[in-house]
Amino acid sequence: MPGPRFLQLADVAEVLNISANQVYALVRRGDIPAVKIGGRGQWRVESAELEKYIERLYTETKQFIDTHPFGEEVDTTEDANL
Repeated sequence: MPGPRFLQLADVAEVLNISANQVYALVRRGDIPAVKIGGRGQWRVESAELEKYIERLYTETKQFIDTHPFGEEVDTTEDANL
């Protein structure tokens, strides 16, 4: 049985192992497409969009690795791109 179509920001945060505030920032910047649902405007991220975002991160990471061979000095701080 597939998972839910839409995820709350807290669920997205759990999947990505980041804070809900970081997810909100990604949504507001347009990095992760989301919709506001209901009278209170709760943000929801479609599962398929989250998977696309993760795939983009893999692609970007591979491109970075390909252009920065091991041994070059790089910013190794966690979440440097968030």
